[in-house]
Amino acid sequence: MRREEKNAIINSLAERLKEYSHFYLTDTAELNAAVTSDLRRKCFENDIKLVVVKNTLLKRAFEQSGINFEELYPVLKGTTSIMFANTGNSPAKLIREFRKQHDKPVLKGAYVQESIYLGDNMLDALVAIKTKKELIGDVILLLQSPAKNVISALQSGGNKIHGVLETLSKREQ
Repeated sequence: MRREEKNAIINSLAERLKEYSHFYLTDTAELNAAVTSDLRRKCFENDIKLVVVKNTLLKRAFEQSGINFEELYPVLKGTTSIMFANTGNSPAKLIREFRKQHDKPVLKGAYVQESIYLGDNMLDALVAIKTKKELIGDVILLLQSPAKNVISALQSGGNKIHGVLETLSKREQ
């Protein structure tokens, strides 16, 4: 591969690192063509970009991106595929679902919500990460709960006051 081709690949990877806020490094070695095609199809359906990269070029793209990815350097061994996504937990869910039928892909590392996760044992933690929309929904639900309690108390209190006033008005007669 010529130097210009390598630089084009490095620039492309660096742009994707800036474009996508989350990525997963996986090992997809030893998958046959049919299984790899199935994995790519599932990635496409889930809006995940899957790219097989050379470790040295990816390392240079990391350096060029301006973000400190040094913790991920030790996992850049063997065959590496990178999954780019805008939703932090979608690649983890895809990997877990895909591994119900196959042994791979194996998670090497991930960069999700400005945190680095290393090793396949972090897959369950990554699946459990909530998206921004889910977190906003949880906050709204928590904020609505006290207001609903106050309204309910006022309504039930209003019925009691009405009952007391009605009883008092009948007593005077």
